Amino acid sequence: MYQMVTVEDKIAVPPTKFDLDVKKAIKESVEEKFEGKIDSEVGVILTVTDVEDVGDGQVLPGDPAVHYPVKFKVLTWMPKEHEIVEGEVVDITEFGAFIRVGPLDGLVHVSQVMDDFVSYDEKNSQLAGKQSKRILKLGDAVRARIVSISFKEQSKLGLTMRQPMLGATRWLELDSEKKKERKKEKKSNA
Repeated sequence: MYQMVTVEDKIAVPPTKFDLDVKKAIKESVEEKFEGKIDSEVGVILTVTDVEDVGDGQVLPGDPAVHYPVKFKVLTWMPKEHEIVEGEVVDITEFGAFIRVGPLDGLVHVSQVMDDFVSYDEKNSQLAGKQSKRILKLGDAVRARIVSISFKEQSKLGLTMRQPMLGATRWLELDSEKKKERKKEKKSNA
């Protein structure tokens, strides 16, 4: 889930930025410190959108930087357990598929790809269902559900596509077309 978050922190502005306007120097320093970082409370910090308030700068002994208390807004993405997300397959391995979801990659374990026996085709870098004949390959757009989240040493997202209305979007479109055809047949037989 994307959200705007207000953060307060002390920001060190190094001497290399002293020739800049103070607000610009502070914004650059905030961006360098926070953008692209993962915080377990707010998620992935995508961008600093605004510096709202800057307090008086302070010089500390032995540190050439000026330290400012700053209040600023950031755009973040925080995955939520059970959230439905859309993404793209960016890697296929024998143990599953990696899906780019927002700024992170999540893993759909091979057992969670579909309700079918799934085999790995290394030559074509794809996963194939034995009975359904469904194929999951690089670049496929998919819809999945987040089933686990970890921001400990590494960020990890666990995903599943083994629920109704989840999977590769082309599978879902095909299922929808088949459903419409069955309804049409029922109407014509009645």
